[in-house]
Amino acid sequence: MNHDHSLLQKGLAKNCNKRKMRMKDCVRGDETSVVQHGNNGNGKVGVIMGNIPFLRKLYDEFNSTFGFIIDFGMMCYMFALGIEMDPYVLFKRPTKEAQVAYGATLVTFVIGCSTNPLINYFTRQKGIAFMLSVSALLSVTASPVLTRLITNLKIGKSDIGKLVIGAGMHSDFVCSLILSVAYVFMPSETFCIGPQQERNVRTMVTMGMALLAQTVFTAVVSPVFMTWVNEENPEGRAMKGPHVVLSLAFIVMICASSTLYNYSPVLSAFMTGICFPREGRFSKWVISKINYLLATIFFPIFFVWMGYAADITKLHPLDPVTWIRFVIPMSIAIVGKVVGTLVAGALLGFHWSDSVAIGLLLLTKGHFHIYMAIKIACGSGTTSGIISVISIFFTVVHAPIVVAYIIKRARERAPSHTMALQLLDPSSELRILLCVHGTHNVPASINFMEISRGTTEPGILVYVAEIIEITAQIEATMETGEGTHTPTVRDKEVIEMREQVTSSFQAYLDNDGGGITLERRMAISTINNMAKSICSLAEELMIALIILPFHRNQRQDGKLDSGNQGFRYVNRKLLKSAPCSVGILVNRGFGSIPKISRSEVTLNVAAIFIGGKDDREVLAYVGRVAWHSGVKVTVIRFLVDTSAESSRLAAYRVSLPEQEEEMGLDDECFAQFYEKHVVVGRIQYMEKHLSSAGETFATLRSLEGQYSLVVVGRDGGINSVLTKGMNDWQQCPELGPIGDVLSGPDFSTSVSVLIIQQHKLRGELDGLDEDFSIM
Repeated sequence: MNHDHSLLQKGLAKNCNKRKMRMKDCVRGDETSVVQHGNNGNGKVGVIMGNIPFLRKLYDEFNSTFGFIIDFGMMCYMFALGIEMDPYVLFKRPTKEAQVAYGATLVTFVIGCSTNPLINYFTRQKGIAFMLSVSALLSVTASPVLTRLITNLKIGKSDIGKLVIGAGMHSDFVCSLILSVAYVFMPSETFCIGPQQERNVRTMVTMGMALLAQTVFTAVVSPVFMTWVNEENPEGRAMKGPHVVLSLAFIVMICASSTLYNYSPVLSAFMTGICFPREGRFSKWVISKINYLLATIFFPIFFVWMGYAADITKLHPLDPVTWIRFVIPMSIAIVGKVVGTLVAGALLGFHWSDSVAIGLLLLTKGHFHIYMAIKIACGSGTTSGIISVISIFFTVVHAPIVVAYIIKRARERAPSHTMALQLLDPSSELRILLCVHGTHNVPASINFMEISRGTTEPGILVYVAEIIEITAQIEATMETGEGTHTPTVRDKEVIEMREQVTSSFQAYLDNDGGGITLERRMAISTINNMAKSICSLAEELMIALIILPFHRNQRQDGKLDSGNQGFRYVNRKLLKSAPCSVGILVNRGFGSIPKISRSEVTLNVAAIFIGGKDDREVLAYVGRVAWHSGVKVTVIRFLVDTSAESSRLAAYRVSLPEQEEEMGLDDECFAQFYEKHVVVGRIQYMEKHLSSAGETFATLRSLEGQYSLVVVGRDGGINSVLTKGMNDWQQCPELGPIGDVLSGPDFSTSVSVLIIQQHKLRGELDGLDEDFSIM
């Protein structure tokens, strides 16, 4: 199989109503996060107002006040940014987002350092420490601005959107940390962001030791102190004034103490935020207040100050050096980010075009980078402030174009065929991908194919595919021809196994294959990539239903063995990402049933219906099975007992609008099914009125010995009173509550189970809006 998968080639995820995402490992914030305030739209107004002549004279008079407000506001901004970061991410195994961030950041940083002579056009400064700091500034991504852009452009719920946001957070954290540490070794005139004092080795050592002591003190003392404050101010009561004052004083004391050893208070606020506990009532309160202050007061002033610093009268468009200063940093950032994400994407299996899109989005810069760029211009004594601001603004103008490209690719990948049995056109051919691990799965697969054949017209198209894990022995025999998607395997055992599978299915078709078209495929991959390979195959073949063997096999004594955990991982991953409906077949005697006759009933099949889209998919499947004259299908509907004795259940019922809508769909679907199959006598029907999960379990036990195959939906009427609590003692959650009970060791060893999950239908791509998601 071809493993170079695009992020856009996977099925769509279930719709999610939460607007903000919480990124694992790096983000610890919630909806009050500073990411809400990435508003660069006021920048244009700020540049215009900052360059109006009579206003510039007014600003000159308040220049010192301007500086104080900007430095104070940036301290608040950096504290809020720092508190959103998790420093322990540095000691964890890098996630996918971290690998992309580190790749893009490292390559940009290396290019920035190696092109130091060219960077001097931009800064007119020399020195190793300065070079490292500027390279870090070029490598960083503004995670607040990037998150706001991604959310506003409606791809926040897509995999690529989540990955970009997570990578931006990692990049922002690492680069800001590098700048904070590098400041200790910087010449005093490099940045105008702290006390100006001549630096020597002794001063640097003193500053470094003091910064370390401050960081350790904050990390050790602040959790203890804030725990006491939170315990004294429980939720639901107004916070006590003395505790608020003490807490604010504690934060100010730590941040402001940096001036005692000539360290920047702005960077000190970031270091304090990193070590400050995010959990707790006061932390949430102070972050919400900072966000309000930033949005209503600081950002408007900041953009006016930015426009004042970007003095367009000092811009010399006819001077080639002006354009060199503009082009060089932009080129370094673009090349570094794109090359870095291409390298990381190649290692992670991303499509190259997705990697380029990610790299371009990671170019985004924001408030702190504008602030630092202006301070660089101030410290170097150059007139490059306007160049800095324009360069940074160009890092966001391309984002809508990149996102438009992402959406275009998503629409192109939207399959044109129906991916759920319930919505399948009756006149359309049913396409099934029947997966087998080896010859031991063949008998059950043949019987499944027999009962699923439906009517001769339109019939079914079955692709039988061996799922083969690549081993060192197999890999040594693989040959990939030019232009082919599936490699040729020369391993003797694999060849023999495939020949046996083929001959078994062919013998069945030769005997009675009316209405069945069979084709052969193979999915060979590592366990980690197997699910991607199967998904790609299902998309290519426009499959409506994937049937997977259960990872455990029946032993001679009737019990199930421990199974192959690698295949279990594949099954679970496919349930999350498959582009169509998925079924897991638990074979306990289903494969040993003799040939199913077409002249008399030789197989009893039961279908359990509680409610939900998966159970509706079950009805769609057994409606097809019922056309087989040798199969007797009985649908058993579990209903909540509404008698007086069970009125206590009302307290447990949830009547959310979504659930009420689901119940309406259940009733409508079942009514149509009843009219089409039960009334005409093709399917038997039973009702069970139950009041608890315990009664559900007892009823399932009563089915022992009556049916050879039970078909259930994976959700099992999720949120239903009749399954409430079953999830607490599930052995195989991928089978759902009902499927897990029927497949458990305490149940009959002669009842096979087919668990079906309906395809997670994607939202309307034309609308996108809040339901747009790419997996």
